[in-house]
Amino acid sequence: MFLRMLYDDKLAQAAYLIGCQKTGEAIVIDPERDVDRYIAAAAANGLRITAVAETHIHADFLSGARELAERTGARVFLSDEGGPDWTYQWLNKKAAAGTYAHRLLKDGDTFSVGNIEFKAVHTPGHTPEHICFLVTDCGGGATEPMGIATGDFVFVGDVGRPDLLETAAGQAGAKEPAARAMFRSIRRFAEFPDYLQVWPAHGAGSACGKALGAVPQTTVGYERRFNPAIAAAKNEGGFVDFVLSGQPEPPMYFARMKRQNKEGPRVLGDLPRPPELTEDQLGSLDGRKVAIVDTRPWKQFKAGHIPGSLHIPQDSMFPAVAGSYLGEAEKIYLVADAACLAEAVRDLVRIGLDNLAGWISPARLEAFIARAGPAAASGEVDVGGARDLLASSTVRVLDVRRADEFAQGHIPGAAHIAYPRLPEHLKDLPCSERLLVNCRSGARSARACAYLQRQGYDATNLAGGFLAWEEAGAPVER
Repeated sequence: MFLRMLYDDKLAQAAYLIGCQKTGEAIVIDPERDVDRYIAAAAANGLRITAVAETHIHADFLSGARELAERTGARVFLSDEGGPDWTYQWLNKKAAAGTYAHRLLKDGDTFSVGNIEFKAVHTPGHTPEHICFLVTDCGGGATEPMGIATGDFVFVGDVGRPDLLETAAGQAGAKEPAARAMFRSIRRFAEFPDYLQVWPAHGAGSACGKALGAVPQTTVGYERRFNPAIAAAKNEGGFVDFVLSGQPEPPMYFARMKRQNKEGPRVLGDLPRPPELTEDQLGSLDGRKVAIVDTRPWKQFKAGHIPGSLHIPQDSMFPAVAGSYLGEAEKIYLVADAACLAEAVRDLVRIGLDNLAGWISPARLEAFIARAGPAAASGEVDVGGARDLLASSTVRVLDVRRADEFAQGHIPGAAHIAYPRLPEHLKDLPCSERLLVNCRSGARSARACAYLQRQGYDATNLAGGFLAWEEAGAPVER
């Protein structure tokens, strides 16, 4: 049996390529949308992708199951659990008309890819339809499973969030019943043998849990001993309280991913290839009408940028910020180094942002700004400047950290809106007020300031963030 994890560091997402080396057949479990890398990995190891499976309807990335079915003719294996509200709606919508080869799975159903057997295990909680896959290498003589692909059910050191249907998708009252369903699923998981390997769909940094470990894989026995969420499942009430507390605010795009993955992601084909902009084209861009994603460091961005530009560096926050601050239909123009352009395109495609209209390098942008005259600048003050602002004028402090960070201590009188949720709370921020925006160190708040400025707000970043505020001995409200 061949097993390879293909990992996306920014979304902390793992897909699994599992192949039968005797027959040359392979399956991909939980692929992202840019599927060329799975096809290439299979070919490099003498395999062809004949099947694709999903553990659930994902919220944090756009699924590549449909794309793989189109590109390779792979048979699709999906959950048939959870009821009619959790039924996939794209299986009869092939691009050239017709129905994809597929099979819907109930708890206990099995199928084979070559000489490898896969058994569906219904594990509701993160979502009602969630399934895992027990994997048995029958071709290698095994009669019991080697591992289980757990999707967003059990992670290293954590379990999947049961609150997202309520906090991200707006289904009021959904999180407590989901947490109780998760409790029952964990009780079932705890009955698996200790040796069983656990292959989760996410690692540290994912917004699909609150304390995921950075180790890529684990075992049932290890998690039963050391996973705090599983340890909390000694009784239902205690587990519900534990698993629902301290969850970070989900990015705005999660609700859109749920909808698109259920209805069927648009068939992508080749990756977008945005053209390089001329100076005339650059000069005609209006950041209020199109999305200009400027990936330069904050120092360069705040010194001068095209008015209305968004500040979204290509770090681990890039998908969450872009997905939260960009509309799915907006035309997108990238300010990015040529060497990083392909990576940015993939990052955006993975969250369903395909309308890439052009790009320009930072060097050419800065040369254009120098020739064309003053550009928009972003305000920033240190702690002394912030205290002067608070003492002398009407300034509203906006803290864009997580709720648990805010609760531990904040600038007195600060309002709180986590940076990924800003778009849904703009109505709570009157345009007439100047905003002093802070996070922990100034990075998240810099992104938030650029977004707020695009929306017409007068937003100033606090350099160094709350850490600098505390270190300066400024007053703190707890």
